Amino acid sequence: MLTSQWYREKYFLDRMTFRDLMWAYVLYPSIQVYGVLLASSIVVAILLFPYFPVSPFRAAGSIVLTLVAYPFVEYAVHRFILHGRYLYRSPWTAALWKRIHYDHHQDPNDLRVLFGAGSTTLPTIVVATFPIGMSVGGWVGAALSFATGLACFMVYELCHCMQHLRVNPKIKFLRRIKRHHLLHHFHNEQGNFGITSLFCDRIFGSEYGSAEDVPLSRTVSNLGYADEERSHYPWVAQLSEQKP
Repeated sequence: MLTSQWYREKYFLDRMTFRDLMWAYVLYPSIQVYGVLLASSIVVAILLFPYFPVSPFRAAGSIVLTLVAYPFVEYAVHRFILHGRYLYRSPWTAALWKRIHYDHHQDPNDLRVLFGAGSTTLPTIVVATFPIGMSVGGWVGAALSFATGLACFMVYELCHCMQHLRVNPKIKFLRRIKRHHLLHHFHNEQGNFGITSLFCDRIFGSEYGSAEDVPLSRTVSNLGYADEERSHYPWVAQLSEQKP
């Protein structure tokens, strides 16, 4: 099976071409699951329509509102959950935090820890999209909103990968968000939380455009998990010391 090859390979984005990235992207199991679920959700919406009819305006509204909400969800999850401190302070969620963000900041170019795991991303997408779709378009709206959320997240994953790729994008906007994100990783992690958009960083005052704008952070790779924090909450450290 092609996806089994994914786990046998090592992927370091700073050594990959765009073609290498696309091959790794389409082979990643969670990306394949998102694609199948996206198509299935559209089919479900069509099948549900005779039983739960909804106006085209409301169906379209479910999609549009999900697109509007997406940058805010992306920003909030990254800033307040992934860069929050409560996940590593519990033995129940330390491994989760390590996998979904700490490992990525430790080695930003390792594709194996850059991609999200479906077990954590899919529940988040459901929670973020179903209320929007249900409130606007009922069950049909929920299916369409979920499909839209999946599409947004697939774009997010690709953009995030491209930002760590050694090749500079030809499109100006992609170059801007790449610089924006690399500053977050290699200069100061307390700003530039947006991945696919600069909008939320601008309106919430967390954007910085160059290394001269804010001081270099000593916690850019460990996210503050060091010294006393590491001593008081040792679970991530213990997991890091274990052999893979």
